[in-house]
This record gives sequence, C-alpha cells and structure tokens, in this order.
Amino acid sequence: MKIEKTTKIGDILKETPEKAEILLAAGMHCLGCPAAQEETLEEACDVHGIDVEDVVNKLNA
Repeated sequence: MKIEKTTKIGDILKETPEKAEILLAAGMHCLGCPAAQEETLEEACDVHGIDVEDVVNKLNA
C-alpha cells in the first residue's frame, strides 16, 4: 500500500496495522479515536503539529 498525505488514518491501520508504531512514535496517540479513523494523514499531522512529508516518508520506507 502506497501511503499519501490524503490517505485516511483508518485505512492505514486497516491495511498495514504494523505502521501504527510509526504513527505513535510521531506523536499520534489517538489512533483508536473514532474521529481519527476518518481523518487524512495530513489532517492528523496538522492537528498534532507534525511534518506530514516526514511521516509519509517513514510510512513508505
């Protein structure tokens, strides 16, 4: 799965659950929140003050 900044958090966790630890390490500690499931990666990064391009690169590495 190629992850982009428009990919929803719920889709990332459903398709590649092993990527959760990357998101947690980046500072996203609300992955189980129902609202987070429908957020895009970019939206979640904006809320947490995280560089979305850095997270995208780590998730696709």
